[in-house]
Amino acid sequence: MKFSKFLAAGAATAMALTLAACGGGGAGDDSGSDSTAGTGGDGAMTEGGLIGVAMPTETSERWIADGDAVKSGLEAEGFEVDLQFAADDIPTQQQQIDNMITNGVDALIVASIDGTTLSGQLQAAAEAGIPIIAYDRLINETENVDFYVSFDNFQVGVQQGTSLLVGLGLLNEDGTETGDEGPYNIELFAGSPDDNNAGFFFNGAMSVIQPFIDEGVLTVPSGQTDFDTVATLRWLQETAQKRMEDILTANYVGTGTELHGVLSPYDGLSRGILNALEFTGGYPGTIAEGMPIVTGQDAEIASVKLIADDVQFATIFKDTRKLADQAVVAATSYLNGEEPEANNTTDYDNGVKVVPSYLLESDIVYAGNIQELLVDSGYWTEEQIESGVA
Repeated sequence: MKFSKFLAAGAATAMALTLAACGGGGAGDDSGSDSTAGTGGDGAMTEGGLIGVAMPTETSERWIADGDAVKSGLEAEGFEVDLQFAADDIPTQQQQIDNMITNGVDALIVASIDGTTLSGQLQAAAEAGIPIIAYDRLINETENVDFYVSFDNFQVGVQQGTSLLVGLGLLNEDGTETGDEGPYNIELFAGSPDDNNAGFFFNGAMSVIQPFIDEGVLTVPSGQTDFDTVATLRWLQETAQKRMEDILTANYVGTGTELHGVLSPYDGLSRGILNALEFTGGYPGTIAEGMPIVTGQDAEIASVKLIADDVQFATIFKDTRKLADQAVVAATSYLNGEEPEANNTTDYDNGVKVVPSYLLESDIVYAGNIQELLVDSGYWTEEQIESGVA
């Protein structure tokens, strides 16, 4: 099955997400509810309370799933929830958080669009005694962040780099070297420069890729290797696709140079990169036929299908159900007058303070372990993977 046929499934997923984003209301309609009990974060909670949950966008199925999981987890603990999505618009997210504070939330869980733009809102929250939990993305340049829940983002990057090397044949899946000396041509993509996680992902990946570049086993024909050059603002698929098209036109098309692999930090970018590889680069539809190795992250259903069908090579599975559970645990701890448990108190410096953090583990998804990691765990069903639509 050629990649062009998979684009239809990806388009169907995108349409579903667009319809979800346009639906309005939804979970956010609870914003006007009064809390059944609350302390503004200053004392122990006995029952209920109102918690604000600010998510960055509904254009990614991952963030929709996160928002829904956090909301349902909090409601199961007896809290009311004001869940808002900001359409990747910073002023919208600022206004949403302002409204949450005005409406008297007892705690805030925030996945920021830009981790440096919420200082005013968080200062107001702190003055109101509202505990602030950064969700997945660290909020920077403010002392008013009480806790951070995320995955081990440097290790996520290590896994992305490892999966690229496995796909190229330089490493076995257990991380041991195969002895293959290449050389192979690769290109590098990173996430949004305003997302604190993007640097961790890129640095983690380069920690395993750079030694092979230094040894001449890997080459980057475009010469684009520094984070600022390879970053993709707002994680936009179309931005990644356009950059990949430009790289192919300038360095590969008509030159006889073959591209063997692409480091991509997110499934949405991966699908744009794959579009460019097929339609601009002229690469065939599957890896077996010659499609370059492309990595990813988030185990989005459209990309899991592409992995199952030998188009995308790998993704990183971050079980956001566990992340949502940890956010609920942290919020509940604060509202019961307790400090949440941290398992990292050294690595996440936001420029003002080291934020106590709870980090979760992630997994590399290859075609051979989709069943074990994603189906057996109940994250996706076989029917969803076959269709490519959630």
